[in-house]
Amino acid sequence: MNTIALSGTPRTDLGSKYAAQLRRTKQVPCVLYGGENTLHFSVDGAALKKVIFTPELNGVEIEMGGKKVLAMVKDKQFHPVTDEILHVDFVELNENEEAAADLTLRLVGQAIGVRKGGKLSQNLRKVRVSGLPAKIPGHLELNIADLDINKSIHVSDLSFEGLTVLEKEDDVVVAVKMAKKQEEAAAAAAATPAADAKKAEAKK
Repeated sequence: MNTIALSGTPRTDLGSKYAAQLRRTKQVPCVLYGGENTLHFSVDGAALKKVIFTPELNGVEIEMGGKKVLAMVKDKQFHPVTDEILHVDFVELNENEEAAADLTLRLVGQAIGVRKGGKLSQNLRKVRVSGLPAKIPGHLELNIADLDINKSIHVSDLSFEGLTVLEKEDDVVVAVKMAKKQEEAAAAAAATPAADAKKAEAKK
């Protein structure tokens, strides 16, 4: 897991009034769960954007009060109009304990079915997995080069070293379907012999 360093400032004044004061100084109120105690702190908003506005999953090394804690974003809140980060919840990670995370799934290669004119459909763009923090990557990659027309890859087909996939096994991850024009052409081709047979039968 890649990590980004953040410097946190402990806060004792809680509530919406004090949170608003923090935001006016470009600080974002945060909470750290999962440790011995729940910790309330603030982080510079500009520094926090590097963690929040990215498709990659990053671990966060929070330095606070002379101590460093490895954590991961658990939840985040945004302003409904400006998309300003209003609040972030972190969960502390233990290097020796598995954690769950939602990772972006990137497709690698061009499916053979697409080269034949098929249409690619990706149903799962993020996959929930669990594993030790050191084994959790920033994103997942899936090679689809061998995926042919009318074929699909299910969750049960996924395998990533050191990780357990937590999605439903029968869910479709990605599929290549016949293009609509191809379906229509195939249907027309299948219907022609049947129509000819009916005509021939009628002439008898």
